[in-house]
Amino acid sequence: MMVYEYDDIMFAVDCGLMFPEDDMPGVDIVIPDITYLLERAEKMQGFILTHGHEDHIGAIPYVLQQLNVPVYGTRLTLGLVKNKLQEHHLVEQADLRLIGADSHLQFGPLELDFVHLCHSIPDAVGILLRTPAGNIVHTSDFKFDHHPVDGRLTDEEKLKTWGAEGVRMLLSDSTNSEVLGFTPSEQELEQALDEIIRDAPGRVILATFASNISRIQQVINVAQRHNRLVGVTGRSMINNTRMAIELGYLKPPPDGLLTPDQMNYLPPERVVIICTGSQGEPTSALVRMSRGQYRHVRIGKGDTVIISATPIPGNEKMIHRTLDNLFRLGADIYYDELFDVHVSGHGSREDQKKMIELIRPDYFIPIHGEYRQLVLHARLAREMGVPEENILVIEDGQVVEMAPDWVFLAEKVSSGRVFIDGLGVGDIGSVVLRDRRQLARDGFLVVTIGLDEETGDVILGPEILSRGFVYMAESETLIEEAKEIIWDVLETQESAEAVAAHVHSALADFCYRTTRRRPMILPLVVEI
Repeated sequence: MMVYEYDDIMFAVDCGLMFPEDDMPGVDIVIPDITYLLERAEKMQGFILTHGHEDHIGAIPYVLQQLNVPVYGTRLTLGLVKNKLQEHHLVEQADLRLIGADSHLQFGPLELDFVHLCHSIPDAVGILLRTPAGNIVHTSDFKFDHHPVDGRLTDEEKLKTWGAEGVRMLLSDSTNSEVLGFTPSEQELEQALDEIIRDAPGRVILATFASNISRIQQVINVAQRHNRLVGVTGRSMINNTRMAIELGYLKPPPDGLLTPDQMNYLPPERVVIICTGSQGEPTSALVRMSRGQYRHVRIGKGDTVIISATPIPGNEKMIHRTLDNLFRLGADIYYDELFDVHVSGHGSREDQKKMIELIRPDYFIPIHGEYRQLVLHARLAREMGVPEENILVIEDGQVVEMAPDWVFLAEKVSSGRVFIDGLGVGDIGSVVLRDRRQLARDGFLVVTIGLDEETGDVILGPEILSRGFVYMAESETLIEEAKEIIWDVLETQESAEAVAAHVHSALADFCYRTTRRRPMILPLVVEI
């Protein structure tokens, strides 16, 4: 999310989510902290969404519950947003406003124009923001593909016109700043998929992002060429496919899409299945297939599985686990580390150079990437002639102030991440995550003691319950030694509060001394 602010006007570009990292046990997704926006809600004009990928729209259903402002997007982008809002029962209260590559918006003195960009999803746009302090171009995700699936090229002429008009600052996608050359065309990927599907002896099962409408169309095209029928499975895949067909962004096969029963009972050499699970998501269709837990599809020998995506950082373990399970089932597996079954939607270094050449900015800010990628993109801008002092590498929360005569880094504002766990939004913080990590690493001990309310004598326990620390049936000696330590505490302490505190301290020392582990210790001392 990038926020633009001028006097009493403010709007945000994109509002996405990220997947949890390895040190976030139990967290489902991560969304931006919008405290800064909430504190200035009266200034907020809306969210402008550049395209329909999760990392650009995924947080919208959660954010609108706190800040219900207009949401602007292209037809496909709003269609994907609407699907998400329906899951959260928010469609009726959302204010969705359609824009296109030729649209013009105005928020007070700020004017916004748009440009069509090639990406791995149709209907992606970049933004030109005209301000009293100068023009700003925000590219979002892009590449220069001369053979896109939908036939619509990046509008280089409009970008060149913007550059000739004069651009004070360019904010440009940095994702592939480590990759040399131009990003390959989607046409090259379709050729690779054609060869695999042509030679596959049985069913073909391809996993990709549910929002990757272009990839779905490519698979349909290839399947038709080889007399195969296509089905889609996975809730989000089904919903997005249906929506894209209704809006005209996806051309379905003449015979329609297969039902779940047809996927199983048609001759295998006639079937292609498109599903979710390219990132190893635990509840996705492909992951459940790999475990033999998916009712509609059972994978086995003769099946060909294609994972048409690259791992999002943090998802590698889940993906590798899924791959291992698929190999155990005897299927032939094609994935990005061994075969060219995915093409990035992000421009590589030559694409990035071309964008800078077309826009010719005075100042440059690399966006959308890991910090190393931002730095590499900044170096590339310097090679392209942007003065080093005019290149700003920033992180979340950093304010950049721009005036007609100067640009500088200002203060930092509140930012960060909000964790979503089930139905809970923001109720999981650093303390809860720390406790979860400790429980996962060393387990816990619960100590139950009952004290007579009047005399302070022990009338219940001490009893010890262990989970994830030691197996109690095989650790009787250790448990008995722990109880002796508890009795030593009970002989010197009287109040329930004092007993609980000293039992916790004494057992923590004992557990570490005897096992070199630090389980979570929960003394429960009750006065009866």
